[in-house]
Amino acid sequence: MRALKIAGAVIGAVVVIIALLLVIGIPSGFLTAQIEERVERETGYKLAINGGARIGLWPSLNVTLNDVTLQNPKDRDINRSFAAASVEADVTLASLWAGKPHITELVIIRPVVNLPLRREREREASPPSKPAASKAADAFSIEHISVTGGTIVLSNLRDRVENRIETVNADITIASDRKVVLTGSARRNGYPLKFEVKAAPPAPPIERQNIPAEIKIDAPDLLRAPLTAKAEARLNGSVVMINSVTGALGDAAFNGWASVDLSSKPLVKLDLDFQKLAVAVTRSTGNSSAQPWSNATIDINGLNYVDLQARISAAELNIGDARFTPAAIDATLTTGVLKAQVSNLGAYEGNANGDLTLDVSTANPTYAMRADLTGVRALPLLQGLADFDRLDGRMQAKVSVRSSGTSQRAIMSNMAGTAFVVFQDGAIKGLNVAQMIRSLTASTLSGWQESAEKATDLSQLSASFKIDKGQAQTTDLNLVGPLVKMTGAGTIDLGTKQIGFRVEPKLVMTTEGQGRITDPVGLGIPVMIEGPWGSPRIYPEMQGILDNPDAAYAKLKEMGKGLFGQNGAGLGAAIGSLLGGQPGAAGGQQGGAGGQGGAQPGSPLGGQLGETLGNLLQQGLGGLNQGSSGQGGGRPGGQRSILSPAPPAQGPTEAAPAEPAPSPPPSDTTAEQDSQPMNEVLRQLFNR
Repeated sequence: MRALKIAGAVIGAVVVIIALLLVIGIPSGFLTAQIEERVERETGYKLAINGGARIGLWPSLNVTLNDVTLQNPKDRDINRSFAAASVEADVTLASLWAGKPHITELVIIRPVVNLPLRREREREASPPSKPAASKAADAFSIEHISVTGGTIVLSNLRDRVENRIETVNADITIASDRKVVLTGSARRNGYPLKFEVKAAPPAPPIERQNIPAEIKIDAPDLLRAPLTAKAEARLNGSVVMINSVTGALGDAAFNGWASVDLSSKPLVKLDLDFQKLAVAVTRSTGNSSAQPWSNATIDINGLNYVDLQARISAAELNIGDARFTPAAIDATLTTGVLKAQVSNLGAYEGNANGDLTLDVSTANPTYAMRADLTGVRALPLLQGLADFDRLDGRMQAKVSVRSSGTSQRAIMSNMAGTAFVVFQDGAIKGLNVAQMIRSLTASTLSGWQESAEKATDLSQLSASFKIDKGQAQTTDLNLVGPLVKMTGAGTIDLGTKQIGFRVEPKLVMTTEGQGRITDPVGLGIPVMIEGPWGSPRIYPEMQGILDNPDAAYAKLKEMGKGLFGQNGAGLGAAIGSLLGGQPGAAGGQQGGAGGQGGAQPGSPLGGQLGETLGNLLQQGLGGLNQGSSGQGGGRPGGQRSILSPAPPAQGPTEAAPAEPAPSPPPSDTTAEQDSQPMNEVLRQLFNR
């Protein structure tokens, strides 16, 4: 009886222990060595189970491995190819007895996958075939896989480059008919990423057999719209062939083929044809011309770690708001050097050809671009690409530039090369150049004086530039329009967005325009355009008159004929009135009477512009002469204006010679010599 009681107590204790083990699991440290050895023998990878293993028997056979790492002994750059906080598998007992384990649930917690980034491709002389892989696949089956909190690390230790795809959550189901559905999400550089893959692999072995597949990818930072596609994939060793590709990027349908060689450094080959392809362009907010170039680093170093051979064609290509029809781009990327070429690109009733070379194999990337545009409508092209809507007309351009740098400012500051551009039969929108030139006779201008209702028709606007270290210089700026003509030279600082131009403007004051016999009428004074290119300061160069008084006199006299009548009568009357005299004081009886060739009273050309020109000369040059004032009238501080009127003419037609001016004090000798040529010019003009 006592023995029965003891046996009953032992059995009860065993039952309690078994029940506890079923709930909390059986420690199975003795199994870890066998598992590690089996994995290394089958795959060549070294498995380490640092946190031990545990076996549970309720409600099903459950195996849990903690702190698991997997390493490729051949890869010296990465310590651990795979690591996970835990790997848990539920296995049916019947499948174990049959020798073909069936895993109903495989849960991987916080896995980290390390993938090496390689600069050079490594070719194996004889890639080993792995027929045992299909046997291993037949040895077990999996019904469902769950991944939580995963991370994919792409790194190159020698280059100190590391990119991460974090918060990877994935769910994989494998049906009894081998159909696979993969759905998941992740975050890349803070941007969300969603993906879905459906495939129907054939019975093993699957190598060199077609695998129908469907994919959906939504990556806002990489793709402008969600990508959906169908294809047939085929595995050939390390190469994945993707044939019969059809799909859509947003509403842009495409078809083609692709392949990826994953043996070492990935080699991607693809040929895709789009009906309509749209590429997003980031636009600056506010007035971008007033904002400096960004110093933020442009990270394109990833081009070192993939090779590419691609051809992209599209019946319609949209870059920002710009539209090109048709388009074809051929590109190759090898050892960090990207070369892209476009030929016969349809661009707004014209065509474009060009190529781009980008070398990121060094620490300081270099760029080279060549472009040739012919017969392109300028307004829609510039508006679509750069949000610039001020120029219209037929555009021809040839650009060949090169640069280096890791930011916008560095690239623009290091620019070198040549550029030529010409616009024909168009207009400058929002800007009336002729009116600007007239306004210069009254005051200095700040900015381009833009207005929605203003415009300048142009027959041709052209310039050629030589660019060195971000400085684009031209000596042949030429603007020809029905009512304006302008030539000039200057420099554009691409790095700081500053300009400095010296131009020679001329106005056409008749409706006959540039086609009449006489030449356009010049302002007589060079015009300076300096400052930020979005809002420069525009003003006449007064020193230009004193540099060559004879030429200034000829220009002023020509202006008098074209704007104010023959012999400058209207100009003389206006300036005579400006200086306090009677209308005929400076211009003789012809100007005063408003007779033949003279400006009529109240004429805006003979009065307002003449008055403002006199104002300009008086304000700009009045301070050049110092000394006591004679009969010409005194000015504050003892200054004397060089615009003081000459003695009245003695006859109606011939002006009396001007009496010599009294000798100034010794301290004013230099100032008097400087002003004497201009006084002579004005006497000859206004006393004629």
